[in-house]
Amino acid sequence: MTHTTLLGQSPSSEMQSQIVGMGPIVLDGGVAFRVWAPGADKVCVVGDFNDWDPDSHVMQAEDHGNWFVVVDHAKPGDQYKYVLTNGDQTFERIDPRVREVTNSVGNGIVHQPDFDWQDDAFEMPAWNELVIYETHIGTFHRNDGAVGTFDDYQQKFEHLKQLGVNALQVMPIAEFAGDLSWGYNPAHPFAIESAYGGPLGFKTFVREAHKAGFAVILDVVYNHFGPSDLDLWQFDGWSENGKGGIYFYNDYRSHTPWGDTRPDYGRGEVRSYIRDNAMMWLEDYRVDGLRYDMTLYIRSVDASGQQEIPEGWGLTQWVNREIHQFKPSAITIAEDLQNNEYLTKSDIEGGAGFSAQWDASFVHPIREVITQPDDESRDMLKVRDALYHGYNGDAFQRIVYTESHDEVANGKSRIPSEVNEADPEDWFAQKRSALGIALVMTAPGIPMLFQGQELLQDGWFQDTEELDWDKKDSVGGICRLTRDLIRLRLNRDGKTKGLTGQRIDVHHLNCCDKIVAFRRSYDGGPGDDVIVVANFANKHFEHYQIGLPADGVWKRRFSSDQRTYSDDFSEAASGDIEAVTEGYDGQPFRGHVELPPYTVLIFSQDR
Repeated sequence: MTHTTLLGQSPSSEMQSQIVGMGPIVLDGGVAFRVWAPGADKVCVVGDFNDWDPDSHVMQAEDHGNWFVVVDHAKPGDQYKYVLTNGDQTFERIDPRVREVTNSVGNGIVHQPDFDWQDDAFEMPAWNELVIYETHIGTFHRNDGAVGTFDDYQQKFEHLKQLGVNALQVMPIAEFAGDLSWGYNPAHPFAIESAYGGPLGFKTFVREAHKAGFAVILDVVYNHFGPSDLDLWQFDGWSENGKGGIYFYNDYRSHTPWGDTRPDYGRGEVRSYIRDNAMMWLEDYRVDGLRYDMTLYIRSVDASGQQEIPEGWGLTQWVNREIHQFKPSAITIAEDLQNNEYLTKSDIEGGAGFSAQWDASFVHPIREVITQPDDESRDMLKVRDALYHGYNGDAFQRIVYTESHDEVANGKSRIPSEVNEADPEDWFAQKRSALGIALVMTAPGIPMLFQGQELLQDGWFQDTEELDWDKKDSVGGICRLTRDLIRLRLNRDGKTKGLTGQRIDVHHLNCCDKIVAFRRSYDGGPGDDVIVVANFANKHFEHYQIGLPADGVWKRRFSSDQRTYSDDFSEAASGDIEAVTEGYDGQPFRGHVELPPYTVLIFSQDR
């Protein structure tokens, strides 16, 4: 934001009140600085503009613990810091609101707020037509560097366009300690990771993602800050009980699995700090949604959820309300994993107001069933319940997935390695990985893939390893399989509208042979109703009977056993189903299919 004011003299109180905002505020011919430091006795700003001389620009005390100064001739690109005095202590701090830093322990940089968005008019897809791709900037693609950048990532946009995903859920990019990280250790919440390309790099990334047809959903971390390289810690020298000072709880509520670093959600200035951070991503960087990391630790002290933090719940209500008022199409996603439907109820109903939440009742049972080594032990009731699970009667309040950054690390591997660690490209690993992707794309909910899932990536997620792009050649058929499933999920050919709908009826459940069949529908009828048949066992059926809701021909739109997906697959001979006027499975018609092992078949009727 740019303001015009008189420079070269101390601003009057009237002029000062017109310069709104916190942190560095770029003016015509200078920069104003405002910082919250209620415990400080004196604050100065030093930087390139004054030869780092603390006596040159002593800040004025304002109401509410703020300090302010206008620095004539300061400009975007200048490096700076604050020098704070508290009693006999004097120390330097990076601005809590800084948008750019040299590195996490370096200097702040006055960020140039202007950017050419080139008439960006991207429209977020409807939530029932989202396919999310969770991704990590540092490891997705690298050009001979130690870490991937925003620029590097854009070179693979064509791969993602061909795949068909339309929303990139980017793991956290706030400046963190060092250059390698998952991102869940934000040292400077308003700054963009310098190793990735900083704020200009991210704005360019969002603009080009929008041009390519991708929404951008950003992962944010508000359940803790840091814990390392954290200038917010005892920022102005004040603290109690040896804890974090003004930005943090200073009692038992400070404790998190990531240190005593929980923000003080009850303090107005900290609430505004988090609210302004969330809005910054939408207003200044034009992202299309936010995914909140582990909201359980915002709303409660520990994993039990017994010691609630009411002001944390109230904060999420406020921030979500602000986001949805500003951009009604924006999606806010909670990672809570406690199956608490109040996360996705409106604040009017006492809910937290999130649009959707990661569904633990899908990912955990489905992963267990798919990776179970013994067919006899596969529990079809768990599959049925996972398909039916939801929140508040709205299928699109849940995110369904079988892999995420959490599910493929911390002692767990990607599904191919969980199936066969010794040979994660063998027939079993390919078949059951494809089974999982097919369930994600046909279950009610917003489907999500984790980067590399379409490449049959094995092992576990690490911030030191780039995706193995050579797998696009060795197991590229799984990429084609994923592409075909996404095309069906989004009804690109106008024949599978039911996959974008709310309704599901698991009308066939064979716990002995390990087979499930279900009907998906939007309004119902030809071109809408979709029948999905899934075989969870290593057994081939020449003629398998299922119930059908309508007469006529049901055309096979997809088989995960096609040889085009893998030379190891067999390609079942029969395809379409001719319905017989005879009831079965509670349906008025029946038909039979050839059903290969570990295979998903998808059928629908022409209009």
